[in-house]
Amino acid sequence: MALTWPWALAALLAVPLLLLARWLLQRRRRRSAVRVSSLALIRAAVPGPSAWRRRIPVWLFLAALAALGVGVARPHASMLVPTSSTSIVLAIDVSQSMCSTDVPPNRMVAARAAAREFVLAQDDGTRIGLVAFSGISGLLVEPTTDKQVLLDAIDTLRTARGTAIGQAILTAIDAIAESNPDVLPTGVELPDPGDVAGQYAPDTIVVLTDGANTQGVTPEIAAEQAKARRIRIYTIGFGTTDPAPIVCSVDQIDQGTIIRPPDGRFGGGGGRRAQLIDEETLTAVADSTGGEYFRAEDAEQLGKVLGDLPSTIVAQRRDVELTVWFVLAAALLAFAAVGLSLRWNRG
Repeated sequence: MALTWPWALAALLAVPLLLLARWLLQRRRRRSAVRVSSLALIRAAVPGPSAWRRRIPVWLFLAALAALGVGVARPHASMLVPTSSTSIVLAIDVSQSMCSTDVPPNRMVAARAAAREFVLAQDDGTRIGLVAFSGISGLLVEPTTDKQVLLDAIDTLRTARGTAIGQAILTAIDAIAESNPDVLPTGVELPDPGDVAGQYAPDTIVVLTDGANTQGVTPEIAAEQAKARRIRIYTIGFGTTDPAPIVCSVDQIDQGTIIRPPDGRFGGGGGRRAQLIDEETLTAVADSTGGEYFRAEDAEQLGKVLGDLPSTIVAQRRDVELTVWFVLAAALLAFAAVGLSLRWNRG
């Protein structure tokens, strides 16, 4: 636990000062006490509370003052936060290799379905953003709690040429920076973060790809930007290494860059291609930012990986101010002191 205003702990001096004042008052009373022949007769005539009953309200009141003094210093601590207080930016690869049919009917259909299930499985308060990337990357939906907007955007995903994983990470960082003022956008020079273990921002990036970076900034450089902002990146390699035809329906192709064939389907030249995943880079990106790399070779595995992410994402730490709890404790202690004092001394 740390303190925002440590100098405010000087308020704790009120506790020893009150004890000193009480001691001086009792000493003065002893000096002015009247001598009597029989103290037992006085005690019998005027019964009073026992010694411990007299002290308990006093100590409770002093404890209340101590709690209030610490609260004034504005204590804060690093604590786990629930998923609902985070932003999760899902970056989905929409390169042409997502038309591979090694995952039936093809990777794009499976990725869309898994992304939809992921969104629907989140708590209503969880903010989710959506980034799509091929040769370039774009923010389709800024972090939001509106699930319908996210679902509609997932249904509009279209494939195009190229794979810019690094650029997708930078786009996701900027999306988080828009919704979290504590996260600076890309392009801003930051000091070396050093070891970020246990000091992560409450925001996370999830990158789903079936290939390797082919253009733009490298994923390693982009990961350094995320690490400097203490943002964890979870990477998912999707697909098999088995050669398979590249086939997509018309609604899965970017009509601005691909000419629609007469039969309404797009094929990769009729051949069979093996889509290789750069697992080494994806693992390095995840490890350097405190995240984790997952491999999914079919639709079922992809759904399971995305479904397990919330239990991992929830284990994030955030700096939380504890002032209100100390003030509440002080109020309860003070009420208890006053209540016991009135109850035990009402006679």
